[in-house]
Amino acid sequence: MRLTTKGRFAVTAMIDLALRQDKGPVTLSGISQRQEISLSYLEQLFGKLRRHEIVESVRGPGGGYMLARKMEDVTVADIIIAVDEPLDATQCGGKENCHSGAAEHEHGTRCMTHDLWATLNAKMVDYLDSVSLGDLVQKQKHKQNESVVTLHRTTNNTAPA
Repeated sequence: MRLTTKGRFAVTAMIDLALRQDKGPVTLSGISQRQEISLSYLEQLFGKLRRHEIVESVRGPGGGYMLARKMEDVTVADIIIAVDEPLDATQCGGKENCHSGAAEHEHGTRCMTHDLWATLNAKMVDYLDSVSLGDLVQKQKHKQNESVVTLHRTTNNTAPA
């Protein structure tokens, strides 16, 4: 079980958007170039994000996308669910028919580890629901500030002896 590129790209693109939207609408072509994500793929993702009212589009010259709500009110779970990313560690998709493919279990029965994976699903969703887009943006800004090196010139005001 792993998060696919759909979920990863959607979260990455949303961080990029949130970091830049204070200067106006953000274009998908700009996100595409900065994050190296296909423009057509971003168009698909942002269509889904718009339908879930996470982003809104601004048409015309200077148009692009902006957040439809405060970044603190958008969770990573919201983003991933909006782009139809499955967060499921069970083999059966939660249907409890894990053994449906085996001949001896033609009606489908739960596997012995079903509860383990179902609990992992719940913990995953809880965690992703506890992390806001605002949290990720603040971490990114903090990283950017750490990487800026400031040089100071020191002068020696004392005369040589």
